[in-house]
Amino acid sequence: MKVVVLAGGFGTRLAEQTEMRPKPMVEIGGRPILWHILKHFAAYGHRDFVIALGYRGDDIKKYFLERANLSGDMTVRLRENKLERHAGEIDDWTVHLCDTGMETNTGGRVRRLAAMLKEGRFLLTYGDGVANVDLKRLVEFHRAQGKLATVTAVRPPARFGGLIFEGDLVAQFTEKPQIGEGWINGGYMVMEPGAFRYLASDGCSLEADALERLAAERQLAAYRDEGFWQCMDTLRDKRQLEALWQTGEAPWKVWE
Repeated sequence: MKVVVLAGGFGTRLAEQTEMRPKPMVEIGGRPILWHILKHFAAYGHRDFVIALGYRGDDIKKYFLERANLSGDMTVRLRENKLERHAGEIDDWTVHLCDTGMETNTGGRVRRLAAMLKEGRFLLTYGDGVANVDLKRLVEFHRAQGKLATVTAVRPPARFGGLIFEGDLVAQFTEKPQIGEGWINGGYMVMEPGAFRYLASDGCSLEADALERLAAERQLAAYRDEGFWQCMDTLRDKRQLEALWQTGEAPWKVWE
């Protein structure tokens, strides 16, 4: 199954980090968050990626070109102008880097990829969040539902610290993220080619147009996931993810 990653937005809510680079290139633990996302999918055997580019898309292209050309050891024979590559750490991925327009909306970006995706079921997610979703169970759930699309429903992290009372006294104060109430679309979607007829134009919103129509026609299933999920919308989010990574036990690190 191909994996589509929406990586073309402007990232305006994280302007401190995205003025000079696209949001998927903002780093956690010295690696772009996009790398973390792809490692998650690859851990479940999904290694054929389609990256929908927009804002500063060339930066993402350069990253993968440099990763392909500069990873591992090499020997350069200057006089002969020869380069010998040696074994090194390189991911076994196929990455399609597709320009989908600067101003194209989320649904329009997927629509522009139809020619690459029309032959079968595909996975779809955003390029600015990490999770430990069990992708095998997600795909199995989607198959069992027989619908055109499935979204992963997650509990949003609370954005404020928590207070625990004993009478009128505060017994405990915590700044640790707590599980919020309700459910939201956490990305990590599965779609059938039939969903393309819900994507009408470049201005189509995946969320407000396509997913709402699919839901109205009872073609949208929801896989409820109680595990870890965190988007990177703000500098505070980035710092939280960085702190989790530095512990060596980041919840989204499902790979070896």
